[in-house]
Amino acid sequence: MVYLTRVEHFNAAHKLFNPQWSREKNEAVFGKCANENWHGHNYELYVTIKGAPDPDTGFVLDVKKLSGIIKAHVLEKVDHLNLNEDVDFMRGKMCSTENLAVAIWEQLEAFLPHEVQLHAVKLYETPSIFVEYYGR
Repeated sequence: MVYLTRVEHFNAAHKLFNPQWSREKNEAVFGKCANENWHGHNYELYVTIKGAPDPDTGFVLDVKKLSGIIKAHVLEKVDHLNLNEDVDFMRGKMCSTENLAVAIWEQLEAFLPHEVQLHAVKLYETPSIFVEYYGR
């Protein structure tokens, strides 16, 4: 089994805010992330797939094809947008980095060729904060 990782970058705004809580509780729990004027991040997305190298090409998957899948099903839907308001696959969810990583997995999983499997989604919110998701 060979693991192949593609790194992509996107920028997006979001707000952490539970509408069932008071403004004071949201600010106590989420701090500056509950700012009603939003805030943004420069996200780094690591998508790792696994599979056997093709005997003819030596590739687990052509990296251009993997990049195209990520761009079409994730980046074009999130880059320079508001995650809470503009991104269909985040609608109705708390826009934490944890939930975003799971949602990105769900966006990608169905579009990968059958000969590879999605292994991990690693999402950096900042250089010192990231989450990793390995599926269910």
